[in-house]
Amino acid sequence: MKYQELTEKLIGIFYEVYNELGFGFLESVYEKAYRMILAEQGIRFEQQPAMSVRFHGIEIGEFRADIIVESLVILEFKAARAIENSHERQLYNYLRATDLEVGLLFNFGPRPLFRRLILENDRKAAKAAAAGFPPY
Repeated sequence: MKYQELTEKLIGIFYEVYNELGFGFLESVYEKAYRMILAEQGIRFEQQPAMSVRFHGIEIGEFRADIIVESLVILEFKAARAIENSHERQLYNYLRATDLEVGLLFNFGPRPLFRRLILENDRKAAKAAAAGFPPY
């Protein structure tokens, strides 16, 4: 698996935060606790980085990923009853819009749930080339 060691560590941090805080807080509370552990462990991360969205090669807007770890993995946090298709689609679109290939969706709901999404750059590049557009 791509970045297996790093993603396993990140999933472990998710469970550490969930086991201490449980269910019922806002996403921002879980994200702050998560960032504290990343900092304690010396793991590099960016908080809420602005990422551009392009259409026909022109920047038309931006989004903010919750956290990007080691410039390799996008983290998206939710505090919902369950992971919904729209949550997975949001993370998928983040991967599509960037050159990052791995994303983790963490849901701090009644039961801790996560999803690991991969969208490799060669697939993104091939899709864009077939459509006649630049890959990113």
